[in-house]
Amino acid sequence: MSELKNTFNALRELKSGSKSGKYYSLAALEEAGHGNISKLPVSIRIVLESVLRNCGNAGITEIDVERLASWNAKQPALEEIPFVVSRIVLQDFTGVPLLVDLAAMRDAVQEVGSDPGLIEPLVPVDLVVDHSVQVDRAGTASAFEKNLKIEFKRNRERYEFLKWGQQAFETFSVVPPAIGIVHQVNLEHLARVVFEKELNGETVFYPDTLVGTDSHTTMINGLGIVGWGVGGIEAEAGMLGQPIAFQTPEVIGVCLEGTLAEGVTATDLTLRITELLREQKVVGKFVEFYGSGAEALTLADRATIANMAPEYGATMGFFPVDEKSLDYLRATGRTEEQIDLVRDYYTAQGLFGIPKKGDIEYTQSLDLDLSSIVPSVAGPKRPQDRIDVPRLKNTFQQLLEKSVSDGGYGIAPEHFERTATVDASSDSDRWRDEGGALVATETLPSITHGSVLIAAITSCTNTSNPSVMIAAGLVAKKAVERGLKVDSTVKCSLAPGSRVVTDYLNETGLTSYLDTLGFNLVGYGCTTCIGNSGPLDASVEEAIASGELVTASVLSGNRNFEARVHGSIKANFLMSPPLVVAYALAGNVNINLDEEPLGQDSDGKDVYLRDLWPTHEEIQDNILKGLKPEMFRSKYAEVESANPEWSAIQSSTGTVYGWDEHSTYIQRPPFFENFGMAPNTIEPIKDMRPLAILGDSVTTDHISPAGAFKPETPAGKYLAGQGVEAKDFNSYGSRRGNDRVMTRGTFANVRIKNRMADGKEGGFTKFQPEGEIMPIYDACAKYREQSTPLIVFGGVDYGMGSSRDWAAKGTSLLGVRAVVAKSFERIHRSNLIGMGVMPLCFKGEASVDTLGLDGTETFSLSDFDDNIQPGQEVTLEIKRADGSTEQVPLELRIDTSIEIEYYRNGGILPYVLRNLLK
Repeated sequence: MSELKNTFNALRELKSGSKSGKYYSLAALEEAGHGNISKLPVSIRIVLESVLRNCGNAGITEIDVERLASWNAKQPALEEIPFVVSRIVLQDFTGVPLLVDLAAMRDAVQEVGSDPGLIEPLVPVDLVVDHSVQVDRAGTASAFEKNLKIEFKRNRERYEFLKWGQQAFETFSVVPPAIGIVHQVNLEHLARVVFEKELNGETVFYPDTLVGTDSHTTMINGLGIVGWGVGGIEAEAGMLGQPIAFQTPEVIGVCLEGTLAEGVTATDLTLRITELLREQKVVGKFVEFYGSGAEALTLADRATIANMAPEYGATMGFFPVDEKSLDYLRATGRTEEQIDLVRDYYTAQGLFGIPKKGDIEYTQSLDLDLSSIVPSVAGPKRPQDRIDVPRLKNTFQQLLEKSVSDGGYGIAPEHFERTATVDASSDSDRWRDEGGALVATETLPSITHGSVLIAAITSCTNTSNPSVMIAAGLVAKKAVERGLKVDSTVKCSLAPGSRVVTDYLNETGLTSYLDTLGFNLVGYGCTTCIGNSGPLDASVEEAIASGELVTASVLSGNRNFEARVHGSIKANFLMSPPLVVAYALAGNVNINLDEEPLGQDSDGKDVYLRDLWPTHEEIQDNILKGLKPEMFRSKYAEVESANPEWSAIQSSTGTVYGWDEHSTYIQRPPFFENFGMAPNTIEPIKDMRPLAILGDSVTTDHISPAGAFKPETPAGKYLAGQGVEAKDFNSYGSRRGNDRVMTRGTFANVRIKNRMADGKEGGFTKFQPEGEIMPIYDACAKYREQSTPLIVFGGVDYGMGSSRDWAAKGTSLLGVRAVVAKSFERIHRSNLIGMGVMPLCFKGEASVDTLGLDGTETFSLSDFDDNIQPGQEVTLEIKRADGSTEQVPLELRIDTSIEIEYYRNGGILPYVLRNLLK
């Protein structure tokens, strides 16, 4: 919005306390005959306000406004919405490569003789450093300080680069490490709910909207703010003034009624909603919650549900602004003037309050009775696979025996009781601190199938929800008072989403009990849930391997995909923080917590979960006792100077970045090599060789893992060749500023199953036509020498999971020209197009299996040309090894006309750069 325009005569006056200004009235638009706007979902109306306000700028036209104002609930028109957001939020794993791209774009602008300052974000951009801390140390009072020290030593080069970005771009700010998780910092500090901007001498009020480079950006939906996760490349386009283009969505209304039963947590509700909405196939749709049950939920509970939108597949999980939103703003230290503006603006727009049944027209409406929710966990490989707590034992035993091809572990019944002894660790720093002394024994207890080896209160989903964090502390308190202990083989950790959590746990006196059980503070960041669980003791790893054991992690996170938490742990279960404490005490997931004791107390009596579980009244009493608005005010008063280690970091200065060719963290990416002003011509793709034939639920973790990697991998060999020792490899996530590491790490997950690798698990393929099995990166290097284009095949929900732009960047740099799947997850489909890779879907019942593909074939898209249209049918020509051919119809999953332009330009960034230079 570069100037104030009175499009559709919709500008109206708003006065709030001492403030006055203009706003773009949706009621005025309806009064002028442009749709039944007051019946539209609240989320659609907020997007409509952006389209209306920006009409006449950024290529947005009156037709765009009229189309969205006439949104048809039952059959939304398949049209493109150009959405200009108010701000953008990043985290460091995705923010560093984004900043690398911006630096490379400035180079490209300078090289064509223009001002590199053209590359400057047009909206506020906040980056929160929260993904770099790893749980190297746990179970000791000094764990936090030691992990922080290791983090800065390990990531200093990345942090220097972020400091350069902070001085190079006027609208780019950084929240330092050890402040909190991006989504919680977003809720507690960054969120404005209503923006104010001066234009033509007038103040304009408008909704706070955003996109973020983390899929769980949707947590902000709990506060009534429209926003969702996108890939870094799409965020870059958005910050440079390009509207976020998306197809007109269906909106699924979820009516929540009733109340949660005693002993049921917000996590349990969220896992049930995730299961329900995955079954309803809401991928790419908006979900909006309404009804008396939704109205009664606390803001923290709403945010927990909204956070998991990527897990249920939705673009958003939205709760409109209401009195609970204002209560939260007050509780987190916002001023009464800010709160009054939020109430006045949303009331004036007719957007204030949680809708009731019949208020809104939704594409589809679902009902959920909150009283039906029961304590739950989810896993062992996907967040949507919910399990009632009493059923976990039977489910785990069934999974042990079930074949690997059917999603199990293929353990013969006679091996169910197999155990392995864990020898005493020489690295005693990683074990329990009891009374100031580190416990050391000759041998630690043996482990078996289902042994809990990681118990982590971690991730953005739960670790800042006071109800479940206080509950975890109360379970720990009662356990300690009964004399229960956590086995020393269990690596426990506590990584809150906000420093305020530490304040209220201290205020309630619960910290000491968590510490006693080993849940010491390890850092403020996204630790175990992103794969930064740190190493297990070497002797534990040896015991897992020697016993061929299926061991477990329990975490209060939102992701449990294969090999994400830890490469050696095969079963990973999501659950509430108090249940994490409970399963840590039990030491095994192969237990029915309703019927079997967690352990014995100091008198030898059995202690059951029901003996430790706090009542709702106990939890609320402690929240009232411990949580105070001044905690938020003090913690966020001086964010930029809150971390002395960060303040001490020095960086280079200047408009363009001085690349270091010897750096193993930051390298100029190849995306703008040979850049020219003319876009490409779309042409047929001939004789592609398959790189991978994959199954269902292939995640972005499978495609581009974030965690640790070993010396024998292509990435490990590369770093070793650069003189980097294995102990300093860090993680794939931390190396995303270096394409040379990341391309070698693409399709390198140790659990990925490529049907072309003859059963060999991990990042391997069969180089054709010779048939030699080798690492995927090595095969791609050979294909590149032959100028052979590549294709990848997948099943249902290809690319589900994190908004990981490197899953698309790596795919592109490996030479993959097309990906064919049964269906795509929203963000990854967009990322592929953003990198010039073609997403295509099988039609009807066709699949890899029905076509009998084995990797010996070649594939062509011969009718593919410069006149392609969104969603059109294209023909895949298959040439088999015996010379026979077959033609298969596919659906082009380029959904909008602007995506055609992105693809024609070789991706979003070249498209934006050419437009800026014109």
